[in-house]
Amino acid sequence: MEQMHTREEKMAAFGRMLDVLDTLREKCPWDKKQTNESLRPNTIEETYELCDALMKDDTDDICKELGDVLLHVGFYARIGEENLQFDIADVCNRLVDKLIFRHPHVYHPSQLGVLDPKPLPYGEDLGENEFAGAKNVEQVLDNWEQIKQKEKNGNKSVLSGVPVTLPSLIKAYRIQDKARHVGFDWEDKQDVWAKVREELDELEAELKHEDKERSEKELGDFLFSVINAARLYHLNPDNALEETNQKFIRRFNYIEEHSIKAGKPLTEMTLAEMDALWNEAKSKENNQTE
Repeated sequence: MEQMHTREEKMAAFGRMLDVLDTLREKCPWDKKQTNESLRPNTIEETYELCDALMKDDTDDICKELGDVLLHVGFYARIGEENLQFDIADVCNRLVDKLIFRHPHVYHPSQLGVLDPKPLPYGEDLGENEFAGAKNVEQVLDNWEQIKQKEKNGNKSVLSGVPVTLPSLIKAYRIQDKARHVGFDWEDKQDVWAKVREELDELEAELKHEDKERSEKELGDFLFSVINAARLYHLNPDNALEETNQKFIRRFNYIEEHSIKAGKPLTEMTLAEMDALWNEAKSKENNQTE
């Protein structure tokens, strides 16, 4: 096992990263001209690359991609500092104070603002109240959503904290999860299957009518209900769908590779031939997992 670094070494590495970022911002033509707007697409790309590495559980790649994401955090903080808005210390202190404020079962409110003399963006004292007694994961998660409502300049409503730009599948899961934390959820998770079947029946009915607009609406309702079922059974629908995507890619690539070896383009293969290769790829995967 690789030796982990000391606290001093970690702080030195973080400082080295900031030093290099400062140098590049001053001396590199590309880094000089970057703005929040120009960096945003790159940040999205880097985040997805990190997600890919996490899905593959590739330790080296995870480490590398985390660095790329960290670079962007530092870059935005540097731009904020140049505009005299905030710097990396403000970013870190705001994060720490938020974590302390939202964990009254761990921290006392007197620990807020220890590092940052600026006015805190928080509301009422949460130190000695019902939130301080959270003992398990569910209580902590439920309290988290309620505490967020008490922060100054925080979420104005339960669902306002869900980013508008989130991918729709993840957004649906987060919407449902946030509603759950304030008690809006199925009392018995098995009841959700009646809703799933109801939405599927409504979708099939509209498809028979060949009404595209209404069919699309019902498709959305059906997908939302399936995501709800996944959440109730503690399954991550985004991870599940991505695993299926990767599985389909592997098996389809297997078909394509064999078509190339046979000198027969996919367009000239019959569906039966492709199905046979698909099942062959599936069999090989199953044997490898046994």
